[in-house]
Amino acid sequence: MRTYASVLVGNLVFATLCCFPGPFALLLGCVAWREGEDWAWIALVGGVVCSAAIPVMAVTTARREFPRITRRDRVTDTRVSYGDDSFVVWAPRSERGPAEARLVRADVLEASFVRYHPDGEATFTTYYGNYTPDEFTPLIRMRLRVHDVEEAEEADGADGAAGFEITDEWRVPSLCLSAVTAGRLVVLVAPAAPAGPGNPEVPGKVTPQWPRSALLAGTRTCRVIGLDGRTTDVTRRCGRQLRQMRISREVGGVEMVGDTIDLRRLDRHTAARYTVLADRDRALPEDRAPVTEPGEEARWIVDHLPGEPGGFGSVGRGWSRRGGHLVRARLLEMRGTNTFQDHGPVLDTVLRIHPADATLPFDAARRLTVPMNYLTVLHRTREVVLSVSPSGRSYVIDWARTNLLAGVTAATVIAPDGQELPVTGCPDVIWSLMNLLASHALSNPAPVLDLRKRRMSAVAGTLMEVVRGRGAEANPVGPNT
Repeated sequence: MRTYASVLVGNLVFATLCCFPGPFALLLGCVAWREGEDWAWIALVGGVVCSAAIPVMAVTTARREFPRITRRDRVTDTRVSYGDDSFVVWAPRSERGPAEARLVRADVLEASFVRYHPDGEATFTTYYGNYTPDEFTPLIRMRLRVHDVEEAEEADGADGAAGFEITDEWRVPSLCLSAVTAGRLVVLVAPAAPAGPGNPEVPGKVTPQWPRSALLAGTRTCRVIGLDGRTTDVTRRCGRQLRQMRISREVGGVEMVGDTIDLRRLDRHTAARYTVLADRDRALPEDRAPVTEPGEEARWIVDHLPGEPGGFGSVGRGWSRRGGHLVRARLLEMRGTNTFQDHGPVLDTVLRIHPADATLPFDAARRLTVPMNYLTVLHRTREVVLSVSPSGRSYVIDWARTNLLAGVTAATVIAPDGQELPVTGCPDVIWSLMNLLASHALSNPAPVLDLRKRRMSAVAGTLMEVVRGRGAEANPVGPNT
């Protein structure tokens, strides 16, 4: 089981090798000082400065590499207070497109991975002024069904046969990959080329709007505070969101405070237009769109993107016996940075941690490397699994358990009689199994839990009760359901 201490020691050795002239100069300066050399103080000062950099470098690098949360990461003061069901994604801006382009919905019918090719020469790569470099932005081939009119307008009698299909390759920012998996995008369609004799009309250029797509997909939550102070949740209400986006585009943008649009902060004309949409929604309530559109298996690009594979998790015997345990946290905010790793972007995140002792949850802000495969399913889960130190003072994000709980990797239990029981998409069952294994100091880093193994015999009965007794209560979701 990888620990912070092992990472720190490894980085300390590496930093010592990199800064070896420091201790050498310090030793040389001490010898020269004893012999009364005039230049001894130069070697001593240089040696002290260089040697002091060794522990600083080791601690800083270990903190970047190891996803540990401590008391120093707790959020004590924040301008925006998020609810438990809030999730805010601050994604890079999309290409604006021509002013005469139409903003419409597009459904992802098929998606396939084309290329993701970072250099891989450094653990962390930082770009100055370029927040979406091509080498760290996956290239995805998609077949889209582009709508000329939104569904609500079709229901009012517009021509629902309008629209067209297009297949092309687009670079998808990692923070917006979940919009592809969910199957709902917002695109700008440029004016079509004029038709002529023997020259049929050609659809204009299609430009995906990635931050807006994450909003339409339901990855980012969205609320509207009316002029009367009443708050309405419009997450996954696609018709209303599209109309709001069109108004926002026409007026040059509307500010979202966290995940909320406050009409009381807008100019009177724009607020009135938003109010008309709210009144229409009250008169003709719109059903929420599904978490993911049908045919997700044709858009399942998760297996081709980098990231830690899911598993029931490794357990250190000492950690388990001294009271180490697992807890769940929920992501409240993600904000892109200009630093990347091969298997995922480095993001500024805010998590809400729910301690196992039923004390009040608390928020923690931490810069983390988030695996690319986990980012593809943010539209259906934002939960993260943490392993808690026996003292309860530090929390470590376990991406293997997180990815299994999120459904990134298929989870299977093999019963003592050899029967295979899939539990993918049953987070409550998987969570209970993880906790039972952790409490009994049983490691199972793979996504397949084989209860026929001798070391599992003591808890096999209890684990099977969890699978068979609670499996029916779960709500299966995933690529195979």
